[in-house]
Amino acid sequence: MNSGTVRVMTWNVWWRFGDRWRERQIGIAASLAAHRPDIVGLQESWSARESSQAAVLAAPLGLHSVFGGPSLPDLPDPPESDDHDGVGLGLAILSRWPIRHSWTHRLPSSRAERPVALVAAVDHPDGVLHVVCACAEYHAHLAEDHLAQTRELARLVTDLSTRDGALPVLLVGDLNAGPDTPEIEALTAGDAVTDAWTRRGGGDGDGVTLSAAHPDAPLGAVKQLNRRIDYVMFRPSIGGSTPKVTHAAVLDEPLNGLYPSDHFPVVVDLAW
Repeated sequence: MNSGTVRVMTWNVWWRFGDRWRERQIGIAASLAAHRPDIVGLQESWSARESSQAAVLAAPLGLHSVFGGPSLPDLPDPPESDDHDGVGLGLAILSRWPIRHSWTHRLPSSRAERPVALVAAVDHPDGVLHVVCACAEYHAHLAEDHLAQTRELARLVTDLSTRDGALPVLLVGDLNAGPDTPEIEALTAGDAVTDAWTRRGGGDGDGVTLSAAHPDAPLGAVKQLNRRIDYVMFRPSIGGSTPKVTHAAVLDEPLNGLYPSDHFPVVVDLAW
């Protein structure tokens, strides 16, 4: 892709949950290699003492990566297997271009350990491209936290859009809410942040990223099931142009008979 076109992917990659996480990771790597995104936001990504999932996935593709946490959901306590012991859960950003610096931004929460958003300043050929990756609250009894978190994400993206540079700010993540919910409206009201899927008039397919038909579907997540809860969003910078969405799709097919995650990834092509 040329410098004015960026392929963005967001994917909740389901940590090391399930019995076949190593096989799933092969599928995640294969999907990244096949679709060749320039920017990737991962949620429920793992980090261990010796490495991180972000680094393992980025290296063979020549991508740069950063990892940050804590994030959601809660991990099994005690660990359910040796593969879980000492392994963290957080957010990751992969980039075709170098990452100048990155930081975590705490989100409002009544949990003892407050989740964060991960922010990266990417050294894009046209200037600094800010990318925000987040996973929002999902528990129904923490609905006030959920709404407060998407409001804070809107504030964060808006603040980043006022900094020097002409490139848009990207927001990628598992926001655990459908497009017609108060949590998403807190982001998109007044065009503060644009949902790339709806900007194009609807992407390919039905847009569901958490399907009850999936063999590993979290059937207890009634509020999130059979909805598009994973997003690529953007906000133009002050003085910058609004990106054009040229393609948007949910990748909902298994690879070699195995779904790489319980979520389907979203891929969006942006041009400016």
